[in-house]
Amino acid sequence: MNKITHVSDTAFWVGIFRAQESLRKDALFKDPFAALLTEKKGQDIVDHVSDSRYASWTVVIRTRVIDEMIHSLISEGVDTIINLGAGLDTRPYRLELPASLRWIEVDYPHLIEFKEEKLKDEKPNCHLERVSLDLANQEERQIFFTKINSQTKKALILTEGVIPYLSEEQVSSLAKDLRVQNNFLFWITEYHSHEMYKNLRNMKKTKEMGDAPFRFFPEHWLAFFNELAWKERKIIYLIDEGEKWGRSFPIPWWAKILHFIMPAKEIEKFRKMSGFIVFESKFGLI
Repeated sequence: MNKITHVSDTAFWVGIFRAQESLRKDALFKDPFAALLTEKKGQDIVDHVSDSRYASWTVVIRTRVIDEMIHSLISEGVDTIINLGAGLDTRPYRLELPASLRWIEVDYPHLIEFKEEKLKDEKPNCHLERVSLDLANQEERQIFFTKINSQTKKALILTEGVIPYLSEEQVSSLAKDLRVQNNFLFWITEYHSHEMYKNLRNMKKTKEMGDAPFRFFPEHWLAFFNELAWKERKIIYLIDEGEKWGRSFPIPWWAKILHFIMPAKEIEKFRKMSGFIVFESKFGLI
């Protein structure tokens, strides 16, 4: 039986990796709520999906990368963070944040209700709001974006682990709806190169992902967003960051041997397969 029956199930899958990281003595971050939220469901999915060590490494490194990106942008005056497809993220509780910061989590109603119940006795470190909204509903999405835009001066959009599950058409539509809001200035999201595509859409992986396969494979990742008036401001590659923190990418022994004979150009492609981007809105260019 497939363990992933809805894209929201992936929140439990990645949450278990945050819970495991938090138990390490050398943890790159501490998420004391992850285990409470993921429960048995998260472990069941981890047991079902192969290559969990790669997924775990990715989740841990990207979590730390995004934490640092958020702190940097807050220091530049971001007053609102809109976390689209927030899943089981607990940053409003575990990060040191200005009390005045407005943090808005958006996700499916059933996931919002689950999270509200589990964290009802916990106090966030900023002004936290949760909004039940299916982002596929463009009309409701646009109404929500317009409302929040009128209430902020400098907003950051966060889509962690969301874009890969959308089609190119859906990502294009979302990017346009975000860009027309003049106070939505920054957007944190994934980056994958063509070298990574073959790993994300192989037949085994697609079958394991059940009803939540990876779908976003544009011909040119950065150009796709650039054409929609989102310009990359900063790209952080996960492999580089992992090495900086003493967490090298977990490649098998035979791949390590191959690295010694690979051309420098190919090694550079490998190192830049995946990362996270801070996009900056070029409002009014389209």
